Amino acid sequence: MKHILVPIGSTENAQNTLQYAIDFSSKIGAKVFVFRAYNIPSKAETMINITKFIENETKLYLRSVVKSVDRKNVEISIISSKRSVIDSIQNINKELKIDLVIIGTKSNSIKEEVFLGNTTGSIVKQTEIPVLIVPIGYTFKPFKHILMAIKSGKITKNNALHPLKNIITKFTAELDLLLVKTPNYSEDDLELNNELSTLKNSLTISENATTYQGVLEHFQSHNPDLLCVLRRKRGFFKKLWEKNTILKSEFFCTIPLLVLSGNK
Repeated sequence: MKHILVPIGSTENAQNTLQYAIDFSSKIGAKVFVFRAYNIPSKAETMINITKFIENETKLYLRSVVKSVDRKNVEISIISSKRSVIDSIQNINKELKIDLVIIGTKSNSIKEEVFLGNTTGSIVKQTEIPVLIVPIGYTFKPFKHILMAIKSGKITKNNALHPLKNIITKFTAELDLLLVKTPNYSEDDLELNNELSTLKNSLTISENATTYQGVLEHFQSHNPDLLCVLRRKRGFFKKLWEKNTILKSEFFCTIPLLVLSGNK
């Protein structure tokens, strides 16, 4: 894991998210790219002076956030883009090969009942890059116990588990695997991917209506400091992927959430 992208918005939580990413990166030896997209009103697109002004203001804001944190000798670069957040991230990934996106759950300005804001939700939904979602105000601490919740042991995408494997290795963490048998599961779902089988420290099989209900049932007994799920069409968050904003009533997590891509 060499390159970590940290999207920053205009929120008071931006400093906390960046500090978390720096603390994390200092432990694994990664470079941090602090990123922010900016919009230019359509009527002003042809006005070079306004475009340049907004670009400079964006870079100035990013520099101010970087100056407000403890850099811990981590290499940090700033990136600004006038494209949409998703298009920008896709282009950055093509050029730099981003290993992980670290982002806060939401903007502080969003209503209390929201767990994932529109920007974070859209990044999780519309990109294939692994995402580490950090709760507001959460302070970094080395991972020791990871709970991974899945409804199928089959993983079709190559290297899907690499971020998880890297974290386990760097932090000497233990992986507890929770396989949730939801209605209409198949026997093939109970067969674990070879790499996943090697990584796990323990395996718990639970029967629940949804994977999230399985997490709720077993969360306290495992007491993890990182929850890991797979982003795939028939897996965790199947319904939640249909929209960007996710309410706390639909899903809520008090610890960092690592979302991996399980599809080809």
